[in-house]
Amino acid sequence: MPISVGDKLPNATFRVPTEDGPVPKTTDEIFKGRKVVLFAVPGAFTPTCHKNHLPGYVHEADAIKAKGVDAIAVVAVNDPFVMGAWEKASGADGKIVFLSDPDASFSAALDLTFDGSAAGLGVRSKRYSMVVEDGVVKSLNVEDVPSKADVSSAAALLAQL
Repeated sequence: MPISVGDKLPNATFRVPTEDGPVPKTTDEIFKGRKVVLFAVPGAFTPTCHKNHLPGYVHEADAIKAKGVDAIAVVAVNDPFVMGAWEKASGADGKIVFLSDPDASFSAALDLTFDGSAAGLGVRSKRYSMVVEDGVVKSLNVEDVPSKADVSSAAALLAQL
Protein backbone atom coordinates (compact mmCIF):
# COMPACT_ATOMS: atom_id res chain seq x y z
CA MET A 1 0.00 0.00 0.00
CA PRO A 2 1.47 3.38 -0.99
CA ILE A 3 2.48 5.90 1.63
CA SER A 4 -0.36 8.19 2.71
CA VAL A 5 -0.89 11.51 4.42
CA GLY A 6 -0.15 11.03 8.12
CA ASP A 7 2.45 8.30 7.54
CA LYS A 8 6.07 8.64 8.64
CA LEU A 9 8.68 8.39 5.90
CA PRO A 10 10.58 5.10 5.94
CA ASN A 11 14.21 5.07 7.03
CA ALA A 12 16.46 5.36 4.01
CA THR A 13 19.90 6.54 3.03
CA PHE A 14 20.24 8.69 -0.06
CA ARG A 15 23.40 9.71 -1.88
CA VAL A 16 23.74 13.47 -2.21
CA PRO A 17 26.14 14.92 -4.79
CA THR A 18 28.77 17.34 -3.45
CA GLU A 19 31.94 18.92 -4.85
CA ASP A 20 33.88 16.20 -2.97
CA GLY A 21 31.77 13.36 -4.34
CA PRO A 22 28.59 11.68 -3.13
CA VAL A 23 27.84 11.67 0.58
CA PRO A 24 25.23 9.56 2.37
CA LYS A 25 22.31 11.36 4.02
CA THR A 26 19.57 9.64 5.96
CA THR A 27 15.91 10.53 6.07
CA ASP A 28 16.45 11.80 9.62
CA GLU A 29 19.24 14.13 8.49
CA ILE A 30 17.03 15.58 5.78
CA PHE A 31 13.57 15.64 7.39
CA LYS A 32 13.85 15.48 11.21
CA GLY A 33 12.63 18.69 12.83
CA ARG A 34 12.16 20.38 9.46
CA LYS A 35 9.44 21.21 6.97
CA VAL A 36 10.55 19.90 3.59
CA VAL A 37 8.97 19.84 0.15
CA LEU A 38 9.96 16.60 -1.57
CA PHE A 39 9.20 15.89 -5.18
CA ALA A 40 10.12 12.85 -7.21
CA VAL A 41 10.81 12.40 -10.88
CA PRO A 42 11.17 9.26 -12.98
CA GLY A 43 14.62 10.34 -14.15
CA ALA A 44 17.10 13.18 -14.35
CA PHE A 45 17.32 14.79 -17.78
CA THR A 46 14.17 13.01 -19.02
CA PRO A 47 11.96 15.40 -21.02
CA THR A 48 9.11 16.17 -18.59
CA CYS A 49 11.42 16.11 -15.57
CA HIS A 50 14.07 18.37 -17.08
CA LYS A 51 11.94 20.79 -19.08
CA ASN A 52 8.80 21.04 -16.92
CA HIS A 53 8.85 19.57 -13.41
CA LEU A 54 12.24 20.68 -12.01
CA PRO A 55 12.19 24.17 -13.59
CA GLY A 56 8.92 24.97 -11.81
CA TYR A 57 10.48 24.21 -8.44
CA VAL A 58 13.61 26.22 -9.28
CA HIS A 59 11.44 29.17 -10.33
CA GLU A 60 9.15 28.94 -7.27
CA ALA A 61 11.87 28.06 -4.70
CA ASP A 62 11.83 31.45 -2.97
CA ALA A 63 8.02 31.57 -2.84
CA ILE A 64 7.87 28.03 -1.44
CA LYS A 65 10.50 28.77 1.20
CA ALA A 66 8.68 32.00 2.12
CA LYS A 67 5.78 29.77 3.26
CA GLY A 68 7.93 28.33 6.07
CA VAL A 69 9.56 25.51 4.14
CA ASP A 70 13.11 24.77 5.28
CA ALA A 71 14.22 22.90 2.16
CA ILE A 72 13.10 21.62 -1.22
CA ALA A 73 14.43 18.24 -2.34
CA VAL A 74 14.10 16.19 -5.50
CA VAL A 75 14.59 12.43 -5.55
CA ALA A 76 15.16 10.19 -8.56
CA VAL A 77 16.27 6.63 -9.23
CA ASN A 78 19.58 7.77 -10.71
CA ASP A 79 23.16 7.53 -9.52
CA PRO A 80 24.54 10.49 -7.54
CA PHE A 81 26.86 11.56 -10.37
CA VAL A 82 23.92 11.95 -12.76
CA MET A 83 22.03 13.86 -10.08
CA GLY A 84 25.04 16.15 -9.56
CA ALA A 85 25.30 16.82 -13.28
CA TRP A 86 21.56 17.53 -13.43
CA GLU A 87 21.83 19.95 -10.51
CA LYS A 88 24.53 21.93 -12.30
CA ALA A 89 22.87 21.80 -15.74
CA SER A 90 19.50 22.94 -14.39
CA GLY A 91 20.59 26.02 -12.46
CA ALA A 92 19.13 24.53 -9.28
CA ASP A 93 22.41 24.57 -7.38
CA GLY A 94 21.76 25.93 -3.90
CA LYS A 95 17.98 26.03 -4.36
CA ILE A 96 17.10 22.32 -4.41
CA VAL A 97 18.70 19.35 -2.66
CA PHE A 98 19.28 16.50 -5.11
CA LEU A 99 18.75 13.04 -3.61
CA SER A 100 19.91 9.93 -5.40
CA ASP A 101 17.89 6.76 -4.76
CA PRO A 102 20.14 4.58 -6.94
CA ASP A 103 18.58 1.22 -6.17
CA ALA A 104 15.00 2.53 -5.81
CA SER A 105 14.89 1.34 -2.20
CA PHE A 106 13.32 4.56 -0.89
CA SER A 107 10.82 4.71 -3.75
CA ALA A 108 9.94 1.04 -3.24
CA ALA A 109 9.49 1.56 0.51
CA LEU A 110 6.96 4.29 -0.33
CA ASP A 111 5.32 1.88 -2.81
CA LEU A 112 5.63 4.60 -5.43
CA THR A 113 7.53 2.83 -8.20
CA PHE A 114 6.69 1.76 -11.71
CA ASP A 115 8.41 -0.49 -14.22
CA GLY A 116 9.77 1.64 -17.05
CA SER A 117 11.61 -1.25 -18.69
CA ALA A 118 9.61 -0.91 -21.90
CA ALA A 119 11.13 2.57 -22.30
CA GLY A 120 14.62 1.36 -21.30
CA LEU A 121 14.46 2.86 -17.81
CA GLY A 122 13.97 -0.12 -15.48
CA VAL A 123 12.31 0.44 -12.11
CA ARG A 124 11.72 4.14 -11.48
CA SER A 125 9.95 6.40 -9.03
CA LYS A 126 6.48 7.61 -9.81
CA ARG A 127 6.20 11.37 -10.15
CA TYR A 128 4.86 12.99 -7.00
CA SER A 129 5.22 15.87 -4.59
CA MET A 130 4.71 15.99 -0.85
CA VAL A 131 5.08 18.25 2.13
CA VAL A 132 6.88 16.52 4.99
CA GLU A 133 6.98 17.92 8.52
CA ASP A 134 9.37 16.27 10.96
CA GLY A 135 9.35 13.12 8.82
CA VAL A 136 5.55 12.88 8.54
CA VAL A 137 3.71 13.30 5.23
CA LYS A 138 1.32 16.26 5.43
CA SER A 139 0.24 16.35 1.79
CA LEU A 140 0.80 13.99 -1.14
CA ASN A 141 0.21 14.48 -4.85
CA VAL A 142 0.88 11.50 -7.12
CA GLU A 143 0.62 11.77 -10.89
CA ASP A 144 -1.44 9.10 -12.65
CA VAL A 145 0.86 9.10 -15.70
CA PRO A 146 4.68 9.49 -15.56
CA SER A 147 4.71 11.99 -18.43
CA LYS A 148 2.46 14.46 -16.58
CA ALA A 149 3.59 17.03 -14.02
CA ASP A 150 0.29 18.64 -13.11
CA VAL A 151 -0.85 17.69 -9.58
CA SER A 152 2.79 17.42 -8.47
CA SER A 153 3.90 20.72 -9.99
CA ALA A 154 5.47 23.53 -8.00
CA ALA A 155 2.45 25.74 -8.66
CA ALA A 156 0.03 23.10 -7.35
CA LEU A 157 2.14 22.46 -4.27
CA LEU A 158 2.60 26.17 -3.56
CA ALA A 159 -1.18 26.57 -3.57
CA GLN A 160 -1.36 23.90 -0.83
CA LEU A 161 1.03 25.69 1.53
